Amino acid sequence: MQLNQKNLGLITNVLSGPKYDRKRLKIGMVHIGVGGFHRAHQALYTHQLQDKMDASEWGICGIGLRSGDQKIHDVLKNQDGLYTLIIKHPDGTIESQIIGSILDFLLGHDTPGPVIERMADPATKIVSLTITEGGYNFNPSTGEFDFENPDIRHELSNPNSPKTVYGFLTAALKKRRDEGLPAFTVMSCDNIQHNGDMTREMLLSFTRKLDPELAKWIENEVQFPNTMVDRITPVTTQADITYLQDTYGIEDAWPVTCEPFIQWVVEDRFSNGRPEFEKVGVQFVTDVKPYEKMKLRLLNAGHSVLGILGAIHGHKTINACMEDKIFVAYLRAFMDKEASPILDEVKGIDLESYKDSLETRFANPNIKDSVSRICSESSAKLPKFLIATLQENLIEGGSIQFATLVIAAWCYYSDKGINHQGEPIEIIDVMHAELQQAAKRTKTEPLAFIKQESLFGDLAKNERFAQLYVATVQQIYKDRDSRKQMQSML
Repeated sequence: MQLNQKNLGLITNVLSGPKYDRKRLKIGMVHIGVGGFHRAHQALYTHQLQDKMDASEWGICGIGLRSGDQKIHDVLKNQDGLYTLIIKHPDGTIESQIIGSILDFLLGHDTPGPVIERMADPATKIVSLTITEGGYNFNPSTGEFDFENPDIRHELSNPNSPKTVYGFLTAALKKRRDEGLPAFTVMSCDNIQHNGDMTREMLLSFTRKLDPELAKWIENEVQFPNTMVDRITPVTTQADITYLQDTYGIEDAWPVTCEPFIQWVVEDRFSNGRPEFEKVGVQFVTDVKPYEKMKLRLLNAGHSVLGILGAIHGHKTINACMEDKIFVAYLRAFMDKEASPILDEVKGIDLESYKDSLETRFANPNIKDSVSRICSESSAKLPKFLIATLQENLIEGGSIQFATLVIAAWCYYSDKGINHQGEPIEIIDVMHAELQQAAKRTKTEPLAFIKQESLFGDLAKNERFAQLYVATVQQIYKDRDSRKQMQSML
């Protein structure tokens, strides 16, 4: 049975689905970047809120700005926005439910007009984002907006033909201002420290060059709350699709799988109202920064520690890394000795219990989060997750050896593209060509990889780090086995 609105009544005889009348919902939130995470997180919270109370003004319209969004657009259009969320518990228990909070999906890469109209509609009160770290268009070393991006240059000359999130936000906000409408809130849900502040700074940088008067209006009227989001959401596999067919007789072309853990911490700063998400477990705070720093430096950095080192050793999934006692001990040593000492106080959080929970979540044998997914776009992730921790420890005189090994392994990973068994490694990174070119000079110029200032800043000039890095990267190239290096440090 095809998953769609027509068949929903029959499907909910075997799976739980929306208790609310979807026909009564209106679009109040527009979300750019409808991937698995959004559907396992914000869309789920919205669905739960609509089940719990009258939240009919907070339906979601998904937006895709890239040609690569065509597939999810087509799937959700064919399924009337419905999809299955599959929650996989460590003990093998599986919970599945139909989510109904996404009402529409628009593509903007060829026809931007309808997207701008939807964002500018008076009913739209929040525009939220999961566009990945790379979508924010900033130099990871300097933090400055990248005006050399060809799409940005196009938008500055053709503001009515936007290509990036900044062009679309600017066009929609200009339309609202010109029509005397209140601004919408721009809410980032990406794994970037101070994600709201970052979004605000980048958007204002863009609009100040395009339209200084509009920039002043945005500065005064638009709120950009910082958020901390958390839920491990691996890539959907054919096995997940087959599971729904075999178990329930349901054909869902793109279900979402996730772990049972979920968390969302949001600063309570909105331009034009918000859903009562606190009724379904969202934590609203005045300052989210300590929470997001904890999560980025422990969970996200911990993922990268396992991913990069695991890729070289030959582990295919994160849970496989956690079945290796050397990887478990190394991860905990990194968290205890390098990440934890530079965290701020996080009220209401027991840090040791939080780290214990991360080990349990990473080890979930039913999630099977691929190492290649965790390593994807490392050039956008590591500067914020791992390199920032290393830089702070250099300032404070703390331990740096565990993070340094990950960077040395990243160099080898970028250069060779094979694991310890000689198997090819799938590398997904927009900067792969530059990373590989720099890494290949390592044998004759040991510091070549870390001289990429857009990623590492001036780390190559830090004598303490440079000496340790050179010794570590040379040993990695000699042994070709990250696990042996890890063991020697424990």
